[in-house]
Amino acid sequence: MEILYFLTRQKPSALDSVEELPSEGFIWLDIERGTDPEWPNLVKHLTGITLHERHIKDAENVQHPSFSDLTSEYEMMIFRGLASEPTIDAFESKPTAFFLFDQLLVTIRPSDSRSIPLIKERLSKQHARVPVRPAGLMHMILSAITDRFMDLREPLTLQLESWRNDLLDPKNPFNDWMTLMNHRNKLRTFEILCEEQEEAVTRWRDNTNVELDDHIMVRYNDLLEHIHRVMRFASEQQNSVESLVQLHFSAVAHRTNEIMRVLTVISAIFLPLSLFAGIFGMNFEYMPELKIKYAYFFALGGMAILGSAMLLFFKSKRWF
Repeated sequence: MEILYFLTRQKPSALDSVEELPSEGFIWLDIERGTDPEWPNLVKHLTGITLHERHIKDAENVQHPSFSDLTSEYEMMIFRGLASEPTIDAFESKPTAFFLFDQLLVTIRPSDSRSIPLIKERLSKQHARVPVRPAGLMHMILSAITDRFMDLREPLTLQLESWRNDLLDPKNPFNDWMTLMNHRNKLRTFEILCEEQEEAVTRWRDNTNVELDDHIMVRYNDLLEHIHRVMRFASEQQNSVESLVQLHFSAVAHRTNEIMRVLTVISAIFLPLSLFAGIFGMNFEYMPELKIKYAYFFALGGMAILGSAMLLFFKSKRWF
């Protein structure tokens, strides 16, 4: 557990312990999930408020979706973020729980969280504006979590471009269909995750008992816009994958039609020539044409003329 004390706009101070809430400023209790089972008792000691048993279980549940709930004494939000090292092939997410009081913010986070340590580093170096209220700090953390989702857009776009080139390359048939379909399913999971995030933040913003001035309201609206942008990107990526698959099969069908057209033209040319050759190949004793001195050359010439005429006819019709 880490304890940080925020006073006005000063750099937050790290405390070894805390016995009571300060008269000015607020306290941030940052707890790694599963490391300190007594944290609800510390919250009760500081605030005099007993957390609901269900909320405590929800905060410890690593599978819980993004969610927000409000009571008359405190407010709670669970916000799922990307795992420590997300890749374009794996969108694993883990929840961070927030308990919001007048002078206290409690975060229950995964041990491998990247967003919260980043916020602490920014605040310690004063690279970010120090919040004056717990709601402002919660927004800062939520924004950092959301920004990690936005960072995935570029590699996902590049991956899709790579697959587009592979799918439309006639010289190298694409066979990794399972990977492509799994990618689409992960994008759908990604989109659902963003929908849950948007619902949780919207529900909290619209029903919170915290007084939100214009400044903090703009920040939360901007956060929702970022979440919606990521959600829209995930939806567009899904549509792009589906369009890409359809384009691939359309290109394959077009190439197949071109091949069948050429084969049909060749067959149409040689069909009458085969008939011609078949007639002269019949074993009859009396065939008048066989007695003509130049019948062989006439037959070959007639076949050549017929084949050439049909070839020119097909080309004039642009059948190949």
